[in-house]
Amino acid sequence: MTRPIPFQLVDCTLREGEQFAGASFRSEQRLQIARALDAFGVEVIELTSPVASPAAARDAAAIAALGLRAQVAVHIRCCTEDAFAALACGVDAVHLVMGTSPELRQHSHGRDIGGILAAASDVIPPLLAAGCRVRFSCEDAFRTPMRELLRVAQAVEGMGVHRIGLADTVGAATPDEVSQRIASVRQAVECAIEFHGHNDGDCAVANTWAAYRAGATHLDVTVLGIGERNGICALGGLMARALQSEPEAVSRYQLTQLPDLDALIAAAAGISIPFNACITGPHAFAHKAGLHTKAVLSNPASYESIDPSLFGRQREILVGHALVGRHAVRDRARSLGIKLEGEALQRATRSLKALADHALPTPLLIEQMLRQHAEQPSAEGVQSTTINHLPS
Repeated sequence: MTRPIPFQLVDCTLREGEQFAGASFRSEQRLQIARALDAFGVEVIELTSPVASPAAARDAAAIAALGLRAQVAVHIRCCTEDAFAALACGVDAVHLVMGTSPELRQHSHGRDIGGILAAASDVIPPLLAAGCRVRFSCEDAFRTPMRELLRVAQAVEGMGVHRIGLADTVGAATPDEVSQRIASVRQAVECAIEFHGHNDGDCAVANTWAAYRAGATHLDVTVLGIGERNGICALGGLMARALQSEPEAVSRYQLTQLPDLDALIAAAAGISIPFNACITGPHAFAHKAGLHTKAVLSNPASYESIDPSLFGRQREILVGHALVGRHAVRDRARSLGIKLEGEALQRATRSLKALADHALPTPLLIEQMLRQHAEQPSAEGVQSTTINHLPS
């Protein structure tokens, strides 16, 4: 099978992200976020249903009127009331959703498969007639029996939808299960396939990549992965995975804008960028152990699968700790215009380790210690790979 390269990003920060427990975006923030997502290069921006609140409807219309390069879509229930509200906003696309699993059929909307298809047949034609792109998403697709899932997928494709969504709504699927199910649907339909993966089992990025490898054309993300419960696939995580496996798939995105985008959403949602966030985490490119820093100073690729400069980041060689090696100490000294070699370097390294065993030294204290052990301080600093500041 030939995979589509590049995939298309459906950014759901302004829909799924709004469902994050700590998120409550104001109208001006929504417009700012939409512009930032468009500048990054996402292909589709998904917004909250306009029937959610008066502000949701106003903001959907306002974002649709911005003239963005990205397609602007609203995510709605599969009912005519929501569909007409979506059309009134002037959006490019309408994303329908309806639960297909036995659990959601019983406890959510109360329809059987026939009822689901009847609802779809009422809503899809007028949306297509109005010129909208239409996606029909099978909510909780990975707990839906395969026979029933294929029945729905083939039926809505026959109604003319542009894309079928398969959602791992409770985050229970594994990459193998995602691959198998996406591949089966891919064989059954010809239209585009979208994957939406929640992170309850900590597999959102892995599952999203598995979906792409199996034939999904559109991948759902949010900035920082925010969303219902533990959220969904993080934009930064997917960029990291794609860059390592198929860098050509992300070459058209403005990767250097990712740190500012993550910071924008963190501030709007009232959270910090997670310590382990791919690319933008505060220590994503920090090297500490002596064995690591020695190799990185010789060739950064020895312990970096991603070049931080692609994202406007810089690597950091940590020296204020007990695991420090002499190569990192020498590098820090050189950055300060201090010459440390031989026995002086060994003494400085031992002293720094002993100090760090009791308390982590400050940058100023480190500099003072290195100067005390210096053999021949030079007049000017020498270019170094060490970055002295901590990432914000």
